[in-house]
Amino acid sequence: MTQRLHGIMAEFRTPEALMDGVKAAKRAGFTKLDAFSPFPLADLAKELDYRTSAIPWIALVAAVLGAGAQYGSQYWMNVVDYPLNVGGRPLHSWPAFIPSTLIVAILWAGVATLLGLLLILRLPRLHHPVFAVPGFERASEDRFFLCILSGDPLFETTAVRSFLETLSPEAVREVLACG
Repeated sequence: MTQRLHGIMAEFRTPEALMDGVKAAKRAGFTKLDAFSPFPLADLAKELDYRTSAIPWIALVAAVLGAGAQYGSQYWMNVVDYPLNVGGRPLHSWPAFIPSTLIVAILWAGVATLLGLLLILRLPRLHHPVFAVPGFERASEDRFFLCILSGDPLFETTAVRSFLETLSPEAVREVLACG
């Protein structure tokens, strides 16, 4: 029984070598790339076309919904459901509603951001095919990895391996798919 291939991975010593590898792969026409680094590389995310624009919108929508729900519930309770005139104040005393409305908006935005990140990043992920690659544990220490995924339209095993070897990596390894 032959195992399906997830991709082919190259290991580099420096972040510059990884960036050069990603740029070369993009110039060669590869579109399904994944990179791993022990620390964040801002230019790498731009080069791989990762978009994080959904998270701020998720937080904003949740904050507006939370603020609306909080303000609406206070209005309902104080003006419609059980109006009490205490000391001659107006029933719709909006300055008193603002602090709790802001607190609930921040709470809803934070919870929605956490849940949105977990869903978008598909976390918690207990296993990923790259975890089985020998030496990959150094991705959290001092090594940089570039993986060309088998879902790429230009993916052909020997051609991708040859291409990655031209980048002068420490090693080039196949990544077998899970299951």
